[in-house]
Amino acid sequence: MLRSRGFCVAIATALFATGPSMGQEVRLFSFEGYAEPQWVEPFEAETGCKVSVAYTGSVDEMFARMVGSDGADFDLVSIDTSIIQRYLDNGLIIPFDMSMVPNTANLLPSFSAVSEVMSGGETYGVPMAWGSLGLIYDKEAFPDGVDSWEALWDPANGGRVLALDDANNNVTNAAIILGLEDPFNLDDADFDAVKQKLIEQKQYLISYYAGFEEGVNIWDSSEASLMFSMGEFQAVELANRGYDVVYSIPKEGGIGWLDTWALSKGVQDADCVHKWVNHYLNGHTGPTMTDLKGYGNTTDESPGLDYSDKLVWLRPVENFDRRVQVWNEVKAAQ
Repeated sequence: MLRSRGFCVAIATALFATGPSMGQEVRLFSFEGYAEPQWVEPFEAETGCKVSVAYTGSVDEMFARMVGSDGADFDLVSIDTSIIQRYLDNGLIIPFDMSMVPNTANLLPSFSAVSEVMSGGETYGVPMAWGSLGLIYDKEAFPDGVDSWEALWDPANGGRVLALDDANNNVTNAAIILGLEDPFNLDDADFDAVKQKLIEQKQYLISYYAGFEEGVNIWDSSEASLMFSMGEFQAVELANRGYDVVYSIPKEGGIGWLDTWALSKGVQDADCVHKWVNHYLNGHTGPTMTDLKGYGNTTDESPGLDYSDKLVWLRPVENFDRRVQVWNEVKAAQ
């Protein structure tokens, strides 16, 4: 059930009043690449706040763990704009005190007024990274390039394909590939078509993977040459391991995401948490993240990330639980 705005503000006010005396720690629950030593260590040195991080392999796992602990295990979660409302509906996040995040003045114009992070006049998500879920292919295996997602359904590529294990993103991407009018608002016929499309792909897969590193490790230990990826970082990491790969957005388009820091209802040290979010927008952390991991950041134009016009930006969906059900049925299908 959605907590009332007043209830959330009351909790937040009480938590903010505790200041740094409750542990001097920021407990992050995020995707890989958001808590690297290059910006964690300066933050800890400047503030005296320690950072601990737990990484997730998928949005489904993150939500399940937040529900399981009722938010008590983490202070901040990295969630994209399409699922902020789901966290709100389940009472898992509370609003920020934006007076404690003055570096929002550094946000690029396109990220300074994102409606999906707002509810009832309060801010529930602070934009900090963006990117896409593109196609990675091996340049030697495909010297002429790959311009369509249909390569992941081509029998000639059987046993060389990897795909991420993620309900919403697989359903959305399949809807984009099928050319459905609105990939975030599917009807019964659309769901049937998406489900069949995803089941058809299974015969060509090496496996599904959960998490950036797992996907790269499976590529490294298999005959993979095509991947429905979790983002630019996987191409960067594969290149670091010596693979000549290309990251692309095929002609059908691809999913674009905007990740935010969201404040868990279980936050313990609100002072340190707000300092962390402010640190992310200081004009140095974002570009460092882009250089190191390949994500776009929200305070600095990102060279090389020139395909935003091909992206379909994630939005709230018609029925998230149904998407999870459809995905589970796909994985269970023979």
